[in-house]
Parts: sequence; structure tokens; C-alpha cells
Amino acid sequence: MALNMHKTIRYGLILIMSFCFYICSDDTFSFAENTLDIQNLTILDLETAQRIAIEKNPSIAAARERVLQAKERISQAKSAYWPQVDGSLAVSRVELSKNAEQNPFEGFGSSNGSFLSVESPEDYYNADLIASWTLFDGFERKFNVSAAKFQHQETRAAQNDAYRLLLLAVSQAYFNALLARENIRIAEADEAFNQRQLEDAQARQRIGTGSLSDVLNFQVQINTARSAIITAKRSYRIALYVLAALLGQTDDFFESQVKPADLSEETTEELILPDMESLVMAAETHRPDLFQAEYAVNRSEQQIGATKANFYPTVQLSGKLNSERTNSGRMSQDDFGNVVALSVNYNLFSGGFYKARLNEAISNKKEAEKILVGVIINTRAEVREALTRLDSARELLKLQRSNADLVRQNRDLVEKEFVAGQTSLVRLNEAQRDLISAQSRLALALVSLKQARQDLKAATGEILIPFSTL
Repeated sequence: MALNMHKTIRYGLILIMSFCFYICSDDTFSFAENTLDIQNLTILDLETAQRIAIEKNPSIAAARERVLQAKERISQAKSAYWPQVDGSLAVSRVELSKNAEQNPFEGFGSSNGSFLSVESPEDYYNADLIASWTLFDGFERKFNVSAAKFQHQETRAAQNDAYRLLLLAVSQAYFNALLARENIRIAEADEAFNQRQLEDAQARQRIGTGSLSDVLNFQVQINTARSAIITAKRSYRIALYVLAALLGQTDDFFESQVKPADLSEETTEELILPDMESLVMAAETHRPDLFQAEYAVNRSEQQIGATKANFYPTVQLSGKLNSERTNSGRMSQDDFGNVVALSVNYNLFSGGFYKARLNEAISNKKEAEKILVGVIINTRAEVREALTRLDSARELLKLQRSNADLVRQNRDLVEKEFVAGQTSLVRLNEAQRDLISAQSRLALALVSLKQARQDLKAATGEILIPFSTL
């Protein structure tokens, strides 16, 4: 009977080990990073800036570590399928008191009335090897492994959502820098225009056909333009500092040869207004925060299963190999003993503890489901808001481009009339200010259109598509 029992246990252990190898097989998660040659970089376009941010931003690096931590929690959960083996070795020296030496086993005499005696002091050597293996635990290990896998996927989705938000932040900082540089160009053109007018006014004053007030007026306009240049340059530097921080670079990154690309004209693709339903479908396909919320629901469901395992018995196989020897650490076969045990544990009463834990897990799942519904609603709202902004940016850009052309034509006509003496200096100043204002609004409208495109891509998650290999 004992032999059959040992065979049954041995075959059971073989089956469990095979199952463990099956459970532990999993694809290794890895990142494929694109190595960029930042040292030789001169012109920084938006996509290159976003790639640098993904590779170098410290927050993204921290998110990667969180993903690796979640992956290790899967291995921790799978380790429960394997036996637990512990070994111990102890050496102790016992020295009895004087009274104990005189009669160390008082009251515990032998059958013939004599007393046992021990040496004092005496050395004791102990060695133990203990192995335990859980054969059944109400499927708690199975649910814990599944929950850990969903948590890993949830963490990866959170990392991808961090990518999404970082790419959006980089685009905002990038276009802020382009807008500030465009304002510098506009202010410098204003300064150059007034500088030409000042030189003409000074020439007319020298020959007696101009007045000092005209000279002073253009000097004031030049100073105003220079003030605008200083303000725009300050905004440009601040935008570059913010962009460098998002890229994980130091403040002097843009002080070398690196500079953002020039602000390009709008393309035909940027003026196309997508369909709302297609955008919602794209969001359902690409938004990482939606996946994160779905994985959270799945994880909470597995946690319910793990909690229910407390209502099942636990079957455990254990074995112990122990030895003890006095005054010598050289142990022989006769010094070893062993114990093999198969135990079944079942909780009969816990004061409602496990019932409360189950109710907590069920409530946690309901919370995750409500969060998922909220994320779906917010996603649709973000997509609709981004689409509305894009539509408004398209119309505004068309209007501002047409208006800038009209204002330039008007300024050029007023300039000719002023040179011919047919209009006043006040009218020329007004026409020039209108042109500067129109050009600034046009630059803002163009940047707003490009940023609205990025906002829409971020709202649908399509901003991640160029970086999907990461």
C-alpha cells in the first residue's frame, strides 16, 4: 500500500511539473528602440522630436520600468506552481548550569532507577531539508497568474498612453516654438519696413521736403518693433527650454546647431475634415487608455476567482529530511531521518473574513466597469471636441490667409500714396499695424491648424501609429 502511494505521488508530481512548464512558457516582452544620431542633428522636425522624446524622456523610461515590474509579477505568480524547498544548517553549543550538570534530567529516570547524564558543554549539529508542494488550492494560482498577465497588459497600455500624452505635449511645445519664431520674423520685417521709411524721411528732411515729426514717428515705430522682437525671442527661448525638457535634453540642446524646422504651409491632407464615426472607430482601435480600462476589468474578474479559492480545501504534499549529531559535524546515513506527509486544510470559520474579501473583489470589478464606461464617454467627447477645433481652425485659416493678402495690398497702396504725398503718416502707421496684426493672426491660425491635427490624432490614438514599432 505504501509503495502504491509513493507511485501515485511520483506520477502526480510529474504531471504537475509538466503543467508548470506549460504555464511558464510566455513571450518575452521587449522594446525595439530607434537609435537616433542626435550629435549630427541640425534641423529638428516634429516626428524626429517625438522620437527623441520617446527614447530619452525620463518619465517614459520610468514607465518602461513599471512594465518590466509587472512582467516580473507574472513570474512571481507562476512560481506558486513549483515546490518550495528550504534548507537549514545549525551549529549550537550548550553549556548547562551547575545545578543542571548535577542532575540534568531530574524526574526523568530510566526504568532501572538510574539517571541519564549529558556532557556540558556539548556541541549540536542540525541539518534539515524541507520541501512542500501545493497540489490543489481552489484554482487560486490559476487566477493569480491570469490577473498578473492582465495587470502586465494594463501597465503596457498605461505606458502607451504615456507615449500618447508625451507626443501631444511635444507637438504643443514644438508648434509654440515655431509660432514664436514666426512672430520674430514678422517683428523683424516690421522693423525693416520702418527702417526704410525712417531713411526716406531723413532724406526728405535733409532736402527740406520732410518734417522732423515724420523722422521721430518712424524711430518710435522701430523701437516698438524691436520691443516685439525682444518679447518674441523670449517666448521662443522659453518654448525651446520646454521642448528640450520633454526631449530629455539639457537646456543648451538648442543653443548649438540644432533648430526646429521652418513653419510649412498647410497641405491638402491637413484641410480634410474626417468623419466622426470613422474617428470613433479609430479611437476604439488605437486609444491605449481604453485598453487599459478593459484590462482592469479583466484583472478584477480574475481577482474574484482568486478570492473564491478561499472557499475550497488546500491539498499539500510535504517532505522533510533531517539529521542531528552531537560533538561532530560529520554526519552519516544513520543520522538522517525523514517525514513525508499529505495534508488537507479547509477553513471552517473565519468570522466572515473571506466573504468580505469576495464582496470587496466584486465591488472592485463593478468600479472598474464604471471607469471603463467613463473612459468610453470621455474618449468620444475628446474626439468630438478635437474635430470641432479642427473644423474651426480650417475655416479660420482660410479667412486669415485671405485677410492677410488684402491687408498687404492695402498697406502697399497706402505706402505709395504716402510717398506721393497723397495720404497722411497716421494712415501709413495704421496700415502697417494692420498688416503686422494680420500676419500674426495668420501665423497663429496656421499653427492652430497643425496643432488641431495633432490634437485629433492624440484623441483617436493615431498619433502612435508612426511609433508602433516601439
